Amino acid sequence: MALYSAAAAVLAGLERGDGGIKALVYNSGFPRVRQLYALVSETLRYSPVLEKLLAGAALLQAEKKLPPQLAKVLVYDLLFGKGLKCGGRWKALARRHRARLEAELARLKVQRKVSRSEDLLAPAAAASPGASQVPRYVRVNTLKTCVDDVIDFFKRQGYSYLGQAASMEDLRALSGKKFLLDLHLPELLVFPPQTDFHDNLLYTSGHIILQDKASCLPAFLLSPAAGSHIIDACAAPGNKTSHLAAILKNKGQIFAFDVDTKRLATMNTMLMRAGVTSFQLAQQDFLTVDPGNPKYSKVTCILLDPSCSGSGMVNRVPREEAAPSAERLQALAGFQRKVLSHALSFPALQRLVYSTCSLYQEENEDVVHAVLQERGSAFRLVNAFPSWPCRGLAAFPGAESCLRASPADTLTHGFFVAVLERHGEGAAAPSSLPVAAEENPQHGEGAEPAAAPKKRKRKKQQVKE
Repeated sequence: MALYSAAAAVLAGLERGDGGIKALVYNSGFPRVRQLYALVSETLRYSPVLEKLLAGAALLQAEKKLPPQLAKVLVYDLLFGKGLKCGGRWKALARRHRARLEAELARLKVQRKVSRSEDLLAPAAAASPGASQVPRYVRVNTLKTCVDDVIDFFKRQGYSYLGQAASMEDLRALSGKKFLLDLHLPELLVFPPQTDFHDNLLYTSGHIILQDKASCLPAFLLSPAAGSHIIDACAAPGNKTSHLAAILKNKGQIFAFDVDTKRLATMNTMLMRAGVTSFQLAQQDFLTVDPGNPKYSKVTCILLDPSCSGSGMVNRVPREEAAPSAERLQALAGFQRKVLSHALSFPALQRLVYSTCSLYQEENEDVVHAVLQERGSAFRLVNAFPSWPCRGLAAFPGAESCLRASPADTLTHGFFVAVLERHGEGAAAPSSLPVAAEENPQHGEGAEPAAAPKKRKRKKQQVKE
């Protein structure tokens, strides 16, 4: 399938509410998923502008056979992207209307009193506040480099490093080519919204991972000790898996499961590029994995990020157009309860992180509560990251131990995280459990933000410009 047609199909799927952008991209069958994901994301970002340009140029009226989603993709790449490097007959069609589209773009800039195309995105903030205010988060891949080297690299590229953020307001104030070290996560750099690194050498070489801050929380809070055996139950596309490997320093074993062959192939490529060695991929439904298999007898940690509604993703179409039905939510929650209960049945398990990119209580607090009740006193919620500003909804006693994230409160995608640990007979002694993030003195409740990482010895695998 051609790139533009594949992107248009993903946009149409989003409008129908068939799933989130990542799921639709990875299930599209298009071989270059990173390229497709970037094109879809940017087209969505410019969507309000593109709609005005299409209306002003009357393109859809002139080309009645042109689907509106495909028109958006073509016009985005023509005016704001790579300049229509492919596309065949669709490229020729778009270029016939280029002069009219460019005239509409110039007129819109005059109306908005801006000179740059990116400045046209500012008015969209009122209609879609989430997408416009979420910074670009860059996780340093410590398997290949260190924070100091990456900071130096960006400084050589003309970026200005402002040190470690002291508050969320510091993140909100970022603009231009300035960046910060995050105030919560020690290997996360923060850039202004819409900063694009998909073509940056650090990204293409696997030295940095473009990952939303909320998506970094599950592996960070699981906090496995080096040498641990871990299951990543619903692993693709692999960012969390690579984060776990970095925390383990490639010492230990990660068993990663996903049912989709293409997603696993893409994930394998991504993990190899990131320098991950301590993993085994399996094309298998996690629900069919036998907890009694001796292969998993040493699994003490599980990261469970199951399929969900994706309602927390800010780069989706407006939520009211894609809200799941009550039946869909019920089906998702039923699956999530089943897979969480299954994960807790692994005999050596000591700690589990359950996470979703959903905003719905049905997929989050309700799932955790139902499974904890089913399991009795065997497992309990951990009050992880007490200083995190956004807590679980008061759906049951103790739900505030869970974490939530949102564009307004935490400048991230919408997210939910719960940390469970074994309790009572069979539980590990506290000293042998992985240290939770908030139990580390530099992240303790009420403590000052962690100091910026000290200068570390330069690693051999240093990136050169």
